[in-house]
Order: sequence, then structure tokens, then C-alpha cells
Amino acid sequence: MKLHDRVFLLLGGTGGIGKALVEPLILAGAKVIVASRHPETLAHISGASAVHLDLAGPDLEGQLERLTEAYPEIDGVIHCAGQNRFASLDKLSVSAIDAQITVNLRSAMLVGRHFAPRFQRAGYGALVFVGSTFGSIGFPGYTAYCATKFGLRGFSEALRRELADTPVQIIYVAPRATATAMNPEAVNELNRALGNSMDPPERVAGEILKAMENNDRRRFLGWPEKLFVIINGILPRIVDKAMLKQLPVIRRFLNSGVSS
Repeated sequence: MKLHDRVFLLLGGTGGIGKALVEPLILAGAKVIVASRHPETLAHISGASAVHLDLAGPDLEGQLERLTEAYPEIDGVIHCAGQNRFASLDKLSVSAIDAQITVNLRSAMLVGRHFAPRFQRAGYGALVFVGSTFGSIGFPGYTAYCATKFGLRGFSEALRRELADTPVQIIYVAPRATATAMNPEAVNELNRALGNSMDPPERVAGEILKAMENNDRRRFLGWPEKLFVIINGILPRIVDKAMLKQLPVIRRFLNSGVSS
């Protein structure tokens, strides 16, 4: 996929991975439309526009209609918006579960439903979904998050196969742990205690661009995380045993109260 002269709608572009994507996309010659619930708070960047979009809104379909009427030139969407909550299932409120389902999965499905037929009619277009290693490996303390990311991975795979005979590109990128403000300190401490590597958002953004430029269908980031994804798919008992050994450490941070 050539990025030059493309017009990308960036969802989740106000922080973390999304924010790190804006400048590289512009430098590659693309125009970026950053969607946010509060576009007035975004700093002005040459080559980027800010628009209002509430992915958690019940009227998301109508918002997308109005957005594409205002910006009919959009020919790519990068969905990297997300919410998570590090907590045991019994400590998760219903509202926290609903929020993760709505932003992480429902919004991606509605975005795909809205743009895929438009891109088909145009004869080109790309939908890029940013998932997670936790979309392939269930991890204690992230039951709801894993459920939504497993769903996102399945959705993008099914949609890619549904559109396999069309010019629409569907790309799924799964980062490992990433150092963003979305992580509470308990999660950072847990990753340090377990020896898990955390990538800076800029590195993840670079990998997303590589996946787009190389027309990858899917890209999993990080080693040994990529290996664990394969093992978990073939011999999940091995990962079960490894996580059982880690469970006392995980529970120590999970129940610390820092992220409650």
C-alpha cells in the first residue's frame, strides 16, 4: 500500500499508539483526519485535521455518515482506539465491561460496516485494525479486554476473507505490551516483575506503517510473544502451565488496589 496522497481517518489518534502515528503518516505524504470526542483540544499539526467522533456513542452510525459526507476523500481507516481495565472479573463493573465492548469491538465492527462498501465502490481502500497479543492469548486480569480483542481479531479475519475478491485491504496488527498512559502503574510494575518487554508507542507505530506498506494481512509484534501466540494456538496447556506459575505474582498486583 502506498501511503503518499492517501487520506486516513485515524481513530484513537489522541494518545499512545495513535498519537505516535500522526507525524509518520504525514511525513509519508498522507493526509490524516484525527477523530476525537474533543477535537478542540488537539494541537494544530500541518497535514492533519481534527474532527468530532464519539466511538462510544449510540449514534455512531449517524456520526460516520456525517463524517464521510464532510470528507468523501477518505480512503483508509486506522482503528487503534481502545480501553482496558486491569482487574479480576468480579471487580469489573458492568459499565467497565460495556465500555470495553463498545469501544474495542462494537465501534470497529460499525466502522468496517460503514467503510467497506464505500471502498468497494471506489475500487480501493484499506481498513487497519490494531489489536493485541491479548487477542490471541487470554491473560489473567484482562478477561473483558481479551474478549474484545479476541473478537476484533476474529472480526478482521472474517471480514478480510469476506472481501478477499475485492480491492479492499484488511490489515490486523497485534502489538505486545506498550508503554502508554492507558496502563496504570500496577501494570507497569507487573510487567517489570514478570520480565515482560514494553515497546514505546513510536516503535509500534513504525511496525503498523510497515504492515501497511508491505500489504501484510496480519502482523504480530514482539519476541517471544509471537512464539507464545503460536504455542497457545497449538498447545495451550503449555501456556496454561506457564501462567499458573506466574499467577501468584499477577494476583499480587491485581489485588494491590492500585488499579481498582
